[in-house]
Amino acid sequence: MYLLMTRPRAASERFVAQLSTRTRSRVKVIYSPILEIKPLPISVDTEGVRGLIFTSANGVNAAISKGLPRDIPAFCVGPATTGTAKGAGWNAQMVGATAEELVAYLIKHRPDSPLLHLRGVHSRGNVAARLTESGLTVREQAVYQQHLLPLTPEAVAASRGKAAVVAPLFSPRTARHFAEVWGGTAPLWLVAISEATANSLYSLDYVRLQIAKEPTPTKMRKAVKKLVKHAMRVEGDETTD
Repeated sequence: MYLLMTRPRAASERFVAQLSTRTRSRVKVIYSPILEIKPLPISVDTEGVRGLIFTSANGVNAAISKGLPRDIPAFCVGPATTGTAKGAGWNAQMVGATAEELVAYLIKHRPDSPLLHLRGVHSRGNVAARLTESGLTVREQAVYQQHLLPLTPEAVAASRGKAAVVAPLFSPRTARHFAEVWGGTAPLWLVAISEATANSLYSLDYVRLQIAKEPTPTKMRKAVKKLVKHAMRVEGDETTD
């Protein structure tokens, strides 16, 4: 069966590398990024900023590319974003697994402000607006663009075959786009990182749709492992069990 990875190539390769050896041995990986991240050619003014907000590793990478100072505390969503920020030298703190949890934490603990949320052009959660409504001084700036891409020829060929395709989706926007570009008849097994991501996939003709127990890479890997194992039984290939 195929494991169809639709995240940007580097992120997809990291995810696959951290899957168990057993899971990797059961699939042929197809890399078909349907989202391309590009930093915006803009400057970022951090004068007077008392803290940065990162809701994705893409925001961190954009901040790195712009040489932003590392002596500002960083409030992050999720372990991957936090780890990227820490690795780049920020005093980074994970304050939630989702944007909702981050907002709740900052409203409760009320760190020194102003804060600056560095995000993509397409963003969910209205983080800056909601924090501002709570009385914190928060501004936001888009620092990267997310360009949608078609499926690669290899992915299209797999979608038209008979072998099962397992596709993990990591955001509502990429899930919506995947639902638009997927036109195949292959048995489709889907893993969504959240209910919001799954909502865009229900219109597809799939065998099974599983939602990760938490929106983290670890839980996504566990969900993929479980789905691959189940798909092998249903599709009639239990030779590696």
